[in-house]
Amino acid sequence: MQMISLRQLRYFVALARHRHFGRAAEACAISQPALSLQVRELEEQLQAQLVERDHRQIRLTALGEAFAARARDILQAVDELEDLPRAYGQALAGQLRIGMIPTVAPYLLPEVMRRLAGQFPDVDLRPREAVTQKLLADLAEGTLDCAVVALPVAGPGLAAQPLFEEEFILARPLADSDRPPPDLEGLKAMRLLLLEEGHCFRDQALAFCNIRSAPKDMMEGSSLSTLVRMVGAGIGVTLIPEMAVQAETGAAAVSVTRLPAPHPTRTIGMVWRRSSPLAAHYAQVGEAARAAFAALRPRLPDRRRPPRPDPAPRPAARP
Repeated sequence: MQMISLRQLRYFVALARHRHFGRAAEACAISQPALSLQVRELEEQLQAQLVERDHRQIRLTALGEAFAARARDILQAVDELEDLPRAYGQALAGQLRIGMIPTVAPYLLPEVMRRLAGQFPDVDLRPREAVTQKLLADLAEGTLDCAVVALPVAGPGLAAQPLFEEEFILARPLADSDRPPPDLEGLKAMRLLLLEEGHCFRDQALAFCNIRSAPKDMMEGSSLSTLVRMVGAGIGVTLIPEMAVQAETGAAAVSVTRLPAPHPTRTIGMVWRRSSPLAAHYAQVGEAARAAFAALRPRLPDRRRPPRPDPAPRPAARP
């Protein structure tokens, strides 16, 4: 049997991932006929069918599914071999494919990239924004090196390191700015606006409010920007992470305040494959993320405690 090439494995794994010849070819930066030819030649070499084809979609055969899983393991091992020389260098260098969730990336990623580029000029950053489950799948498939997500996460073969903790901040209409922040029961009675399904921040907000599932008539948005502007229009209130306060509320007709105890928080951390030889370098990325968050953290007045009473006036001095 003719030897299978790594190129064929990469093309087939891309096809297994996208389940579409056109999208797989685009991901591999080749033409669709070229990718189709490589997959066909791979099947001829194996003398077995890996893909069921029809006019609308493709399906992997049982052998194709098993072959794709083994091929992913092989490609991941090859990528880690290529990373091994970099792991022995002192400074971060070369390509770094880093992912971030949508409630972190718009705020943290630009500052992280600026800091890393200044500290490590030889690094080639390849950022990607996606929801947690997509980032974890990309890590498992070896198309991503590390990711910044909300912890905890579960995944076979993954390592995680907490980076920092941040509070959820309440955004409400300007008309409510003089009112004391609501407690948990008061918040549950309000019209809470949430991100659409798939965002971990949505699940965390529901968990804090002790709501098992969102009501069917719950107003949802695809981004924090949309939610904040809905609040400005008087539709309801929403929770946003600390790092988003400056960017999202500066031009919106909303007020922001911290909530009383129990304070809603989330832990942001970095995850990567345990088998990656670049784990020590990811710590340098984590330090840049911590510094970036410290620069973004808003200085909000702490309204969780009652204001101190004015000191008693001193008696007038006798003439």
